[in-house]
Amino acid sequence: MKKADKSAEEGVNFSLDAANGSPIYRQIIQQIEYAILSGRMRPGDRLPTIRSLAVDLKTNPNTIARAYSELEIRGILATQVGSGTFISDKKPVMEDDSLNRKIREVLSRFVNEMRDLGVEKRELVKLIESFIKGDKT
Repeated sequence: MKKADKSAEEGVNFSLDAANGSPIYRQIIQQIEYAILSGRMRPGDRLPTIRSLAVDLKTNPNTIARAYSELEIRGILATQVGSGTFISDKKPVMEDDSLNRKIREVLSRFVNEMRDLGVEKRELVKLIESFIKGDKT
């Protein structure tokens, strides 16, 4: 998995997963959409430049440009020549199927990692309940 660690103010830690089966530009689109929907990125937030993100992710700049372009066509991003690419006021529309698929994917990874750590089902449920209540133990 390739990662590009961005500052918290940029709202997204971009990461690519070659085993994902989804094209790289699609993974970037999804990560931007999820960051917007979760509130980690807001209208007016600036995205990394195409060149800097391509270098960070060790991928072709055309791939990043394709992702940004698709989001711009849908009105989710706005590019200002000389200033950069920014989140627009338009929110992405997450199809229920896509959201459910992402939730299952994240949950599956989490449960598998907990199993690998030797955490039993009952203990996992207790840990989740405790976490939700705010207990950091």
